[in-house]
Amino acid sequence: MQTEWLYIGLFLVLGMVMPAMALMISWLVAPKKPNPIKQSTYECGVETVGEAWVQFKAEYYIFALAFLIFDVETVFLFPWALALDKLPLFAVVEGIVFILILLAGLVYLWRKGELEWA
Repeated sequence: MQTEWLYIGLFLVLGMVMPAMALMISWLVAPKKPNPIKQSTYECGVETVGEAWVQFKAEYYIFALAFLIFDVETVFLFPWALALDKLPLFAVVEGIVFILILLAGLVYLWRKGELEWA
């Protein structure tokens, strides 16, 4: 029992120390030669005109979130579809309910006009 908790603690400590070490090493090794050209804002080689901070429309974020939701749906449905012939009836009905919930979300987004690219 104690060794199991020891392994979990070891993995937690290593999970925090290893990324911190990688960041520390890259910070130490990276060349530090600042100059005005490196400090300037770069936008495709064109000097910025006006305010650089522009607010984006919320529709872009909603569109991205909708894409993400349906992208993750594929990750959940792919193994389910591969094992469909071996699944019990309850698992098949559960998958169909999952698809129907996602379709309801898609219809909601469609009716609300969130899928229109503005």
